[in-house]
Amino acid sequence: MSDLATALIDERALSKLRWRCRRGLLENDLFIERFFTRHAGSGISITQAEGLTMLMDLADNDLLDLLLRRKEPSGEVDTAAVREVLADLRT
Repeated sequence: MSDLATALIDERALSKLRWRCRRGLLENDLFIERFFTRHAGSGISITQAEGLTMLMDLADNDLLDLLLRRKEPSGEVDTAAVREVLADLRT
């Protein structure tokens, strides 16, 4: 496992990430809040933060389609980091 996969983001970066993850659709917020709750004790890795940031660049409906498995990542969003975070968000 690479250093990025295990290195955790600091509290300031976590706070910025949580703010960045606020969405317009309640359904997306529920998935994302559950992710943050699940990782509250263990922290969020740099790789997870990168994947989550890429997902937040999507429109709300596109993100919801991924979360509900209506679509799979494609194009620029189809990265290992995004797939890791998406799998976690879907559980």
